[in-house]
Amino acid sequence: MNEERLREIIVEKAPDAVMFADHEGVIQLWNEGAEWIFGVAKEAALGRSLDLIIPERLRARHWQGYHQTMATGETRYGRQLLRVPALKGDGEQFSSEFSIVLVQDESGQPLGVAAILRDVSAQWQREKELKERIAVLESERK
Repeated sequence: MNEERLREIIVEKAPDAVMFADHEGVIQLWNEGAEWIFGVAKEAALGRSLDLIIPERLRARHWQGYHQTMATGETRYGRQLLRVPALKGDGEQFSSEFSIVLVQDESGQPLGVAAILRDVSAQWQREKELKERIAVLESERK
């Protein structure tokens, strides 16, 4: 099996969402993990705006940063993990964690952004419960 085919299989079958949105924020790549996490079939996601997965209250801020990245070719989120709410296809919000890759052409011009994302709702809920328990214990000590 050649290296290119191996990459295709890994990306397509990964349990994490692997997606790519072009310069305008239109989804061009949506793997099986994205279908499972978001509950949206590949055919329904491809060609759609990233608004599909961004909660409405976060869209203005998202698009401001996205357009700035496309204009400058720079992002401050290169190797940083980001944690933000995301939307499933049915409108349910969940906690996501993801990294991004700014994809550029040979001359360094941005073509779009790839993201590798996972649902961390269960982890977020455990952290919330632990923080609440710590607060209770601290208040009892006083």
